Amino acid sequence: MGKNLMMKTVAIIAIILVCLYGIIGLPKSKAELIANWNQNIKLGLDLKGGSHLVLQVQVQDAFKAEADRVIESLKEQLKKSNVDYASIDRNDPQRIEDAETVQITIKGVSNNGLTAFREAITANFPDWTLNSIGANDYKLNIKPTSALVLRRDTIDRTKNTIENRVNGMGLSEATVQQQGRRDAESEIIVQMPGVDDPGRVKDIIKTAAVLEISAVKDGPFPSMDQALAKMGGVMPLGTKLVKQQVRPTDQGETWWLVNRAPVVNGRDLRNSRPSRDETGKWETSFQLSQDGGRRFGEFTGANIGNKLAVVLDNQTRSVATINGKIEDSGRIMGQFSEPEASDLALVLRSGSLPAGITFLQEQTVGPSLGADSIQHGIMAGVIGVAAVVFFMLFYYKKAGINAVLALVLNAIILIACLSYFGAVLTLPGIAGIILTIGMAVDSNVLIFERIREELRAGKGVIAAVDAGFSKAFLTIIDTHVTTIVSCAFLFVFGTTAVKGFAISLVIGLIANVFTAVFVSRVIFDYELSGNKQVESLSI
Repeated sequence: MGKNLMMKTVAIIAIILVCLYGIIGLPKSKAELIANWNQNIKLGLDLKGGSHLVLQVQVQDAFKAEADRVIESLKEQLKKSNVDYASIDRNDPQRIEDAETVQITIKGVSNNGLTAFREAITANFPDWTLNSIGANDYKLNIKPTSALVLRRDTIDRTKNTIENRVNGMGLSEATVQQQGRRDAESEIIVQMPGVDDPGRVKDIIKTAAVLEISAVKDGPFPSMDQALAKMGGVMPLGTKLVKQQVRPTDQGETWWLVNRAPVVNGRDLRNSRPSRDETGKWETSFQLSQDGGRRFGEFTGANIGNKLAVVLDNQTRSVATINGKIEDSGRIMGQFSEPEASDLALVLRSGSLPAGITFLQEQTVGPSLGADSIQHGIMAGVIGVAAVVFFMLFYYKKAGINAVLALVLNAIILIACLSYFGAVLTLPGIAGIILTIGMAVDSNVLIFERIREELRAGKGVIAAVDAGFSKAFLTIIDTHVTTIVSCAFLFVFGTTAVKGFAISLVIGLIANVFTAVFVSRVIFDYELSGNKQVESLSI
């Protein structure tokens, strides 16, 4: 046996061992082998059963929030420029289709401040178009290109946030994907294999998790009416009334007057986790980023003795007195259970939703359907493989054994890749695996027929094998590349099921090039290396 053949053999054995480790690990018993298999080979919703959710992103909320941000910034700019005006407000689009119609109206701009007003708009709000609607009245409309960017960014951020929350719950097999249809681009599909009660998941997904830590200006008040009455019916500029979350032990409502601009918000969070306070009660602690911690430290250091409110989704969760300078951490206290504290920490870590969501559809798939599908899929695969093995052994004789060994190794590599990549196996994925078997057989047929042609042309066995592999190689590469290109289009434009089919087929095709060209050739070399003079070949 030549040194080169030995190195190839070692490489093949190493690949087989790595693949087997990825599939079953190092089991010490049959039960552990089955457990490792179930852990490494993840099944999709159509095989395992679970929950299927379709939710819709309320994109108009993001447009209204962006308009509110522009309004607050515009007020500051006009104040710096000493421009007087009567009022600034916006409209309130309610439908997703009307999101781009959001409009800011500025009324009563003073005549002597018109130039400064236009300069402030041009310099600070390039994404908005200024139009005159009267002598001293103007409107701002978001530009179409900016609206398109905001819409796409809102949907992408929502999808990423939901994905972080679902994965944070340990549902590693779950998939979160934007709806493929153009008329439903604001819809997101969430599939959770093995989850037959999606109630807790829905609660975590729909939590906006907009965190604000704001200075308390006044309160508490037993009602909003009493708070407004104390202030003469008009709240101070830059403040808002926030209701405290009602607890089971509370006797009634509690309202606080807080600054509209928070000291720090959810974007300043670096981490959050559940913890216990000094009395053993559950709470959620958080750490701030470097910049957030600096600002928080400056504010708390200058406001010792005053109160801070932790506001989550426009509800006050806790109010505390500042006893000293606090820089990089904080706590959200309340009557939390351990799961509630963990869920709150999770939604804070994953970030706030840029827009509200509504659930359009909810389906629960029973595990019996998955077991049925697995049984029929396995049966189809076994029958297909058995038919292929019988044909190869009957038609190509001993060379058929070569093809069968390459086919088995192809399947091992494919399953191992799915395990290492953490891919989820679905019914379309099984279809891709079965199609890969057909492609693998096709590659061996091409090689064997080429060898037969060379033998019929009068070449020797070794020369015929060399010529058969070299001439079939380009044809195999050509067919595989064209199929992979087709799979790329399926992956880019297809739904989750179609992507699963494309991924499994591409992995199988790449493995097939290795097994049909490299491994099969090594097996032939083993057969021919022991004979100095080979006069015939069983093919």
